[in-house]
Amino acid sequence: MSKIDEINFQHPSEREFARLLDFYGIPWEYEPTTFPLEYNEDGSLRSAFSPDFYLPEQDIYVELTTQSPRLNHLKNRKIRQLKERYPDIQIKLLNRRDMRSLAIKYDLPDLTNANTEKDPRKHP
Repeated sequence: MSKIDEINFQHPSEREFARLLDFYGIPWEYEPTTFPLEYNEDGSLRSAFSPDFYLPEQDIYVELTTQSPRLNHLKNRKIRQLKERYPDIQIKLLNRRDMRSLAIKYDLPDLTNANTEKDPRKHP
């Protein structure tokens, strides 16, 4: 059983991205860190962000999104908050267009319209 088979990815595109990283021998970790972003007045955590991948040799986090650009505002906001709160953390957002380009270049399935693996009933 490979490392990929042991992970419950949130979206099929994450599995394909992990396969691509493995193919090129790029070490990765899946959602290894959760960064607190906002706290309530009582000190409890209000929001946090767990980027999809960490590439230790490059010291960079990678977040994937297959949402349409008009729905990306929440993800972009979290990334902006992460950069403000943790300025030494490097993060790259791969958006829907980036994911389609990877699919074409590396002959991967185009999963930009796929729903999560947890509920495959939403789309036929």
